[in-house]
Amino acid sequence: MDTTLLQTSSTDQPRYHRLLAPWWHTALLIAIFLLASAGQAHTLGGIVEHHGRLPLYISTIIFEWIMVGFIWLGIHRRGIRLRDLVGGRWKSPEDVLLDIGIALGFWMASLLVLAAVRYALGLVSFNEAKNMQQAREISKALGFLIPQGMREMVVFTALAVTAGFCEELIFRGYLQKQFHAATRNAWVAIALQGILFGAGHGYQGVRYMIVIGVYGILFGILAYWRRSLRPGMITHAWQDFSSGLILRALSNHLQ
Repeated sequence: MDTTLLQTSSTDQPRYHRLLAPWWHTALLIAIFLLASAGQAHTLGGIVEHHGRLPLYISTIIFEWIMVGFIWLGIHRRGIRLRDLVGGRWKSPEDVLLDIGIALGFWMASLLVLAAVRYALGLVSFNEAKNMQQAREISKALGFLIPQGMREMVVFTALAVTAGFCEELIFRGYLQKQFHAATRNAWVAIALQGILFGAGHGYQGVRYMIVIGVYGILFGILAYWRRSLRPGMITHAWQDFSSGLILRALSNHLQ
């Protein structure tokens, strides 16, 4: 890695002083994601209705890997590799187990934080009838994404793993470090990438975009503290996979 990219402080926390890629590259990446989010908000349901879920899953997988490839094109001329954005290194089985343990702890803690955010936004309450109504609305709004059958489940699992790797690399690996280099402030960088992460999920509606934005900020804090995307990638993939299973169970229960 280009040693001029970062400087280590007394706490051994990387401080980025040089942009990972030109600003036009970052602006184009953000524009693509925001346009894709706006388009998804209006077209995903129709795509599934006319073509089924598998084309949606596969096209999403392809799109996310194309974005990772685009990031690589932006950073490799400055001597930066994708593995540098991921950070950390597994040298033993204990390292793997440690990151899995951190991922599990982070997931459970983040569920509590996000539950409080949902409550503040009126997405959950202590009223059982209201919660059931909101559950029906969620099932109706996102039901088109729920995998059905073994073939869809296999591809959905691949989609969850892809999202865990690619989205963490894009938002916490690239954008967060790029914003850190530009602002010289880690917390501003964490907030900015979290806002963009929420904005990239337009198909879930404004209130859930806020929830997802908060989740992105939590992932950003984890990446900054751990100096590695690995625990976040594990959590992200598991969250997407388990959400699909929960939505499937919820949909079947409400039918």
